[in-house]
Amino acid sequence: MHRRAAELLHELDLLPHPEGGHYREVYRSHLRVRPDRATADRDALTTIYFLLAAGEQSRWHRVTSDEAWHFYEGDPLELFWLDPSGTRCHRALLGPVGGGAEPVHVVPAGCWQAARPTGAFTLVGCTVGPGFEFEDFAMLDAHPETAERIRRDFPELAGLA
Repeated sequence: MHRRAAELLHELDLLPHPEGGHYREVYRSHLRVRPDRATADRDALTTIYFLLAAGEQSRWHRVTSDEAWHFYEGDPLELFWLDPSGTRCHRALLGPVGGGAEPVHVVPAGCWQAARPTGAFTLVGCTVGPGFEFEDFAMLDAHPETAERIRRDFPELAGLA
């Protein structure tokens, strides 16, 4: 692991994330909201640090809320997400402004998404609103039909499963 990535892992007290990489929640709003069609209230907003080192990836997953990704440090991050129909894959490059990269991008609620660093490591933040709850989170391996469709329609991204 890159020396700076190892320092960040230690200094930010990051833990392994189920989708890959390492994270730590840094904020959870005390305000509560009830999303449309939800049966329970949610925290209005949550945010985490999220670190991916070379060879790590954020595997295909879905969150029922909008997720804003914020670039902090390291090499740019490739962020992929499927439109709601699952027929078009979008790509954003998160990084310092320039060369096609932008420091912030939002993945709309309910879209399958995945990410990978383009170099030694990437430190980003992820802010979710309404706030993140693991019961609102799904990994692609629990949805074999969708996984097969992604492998078939986007073979260059099948390794992110």
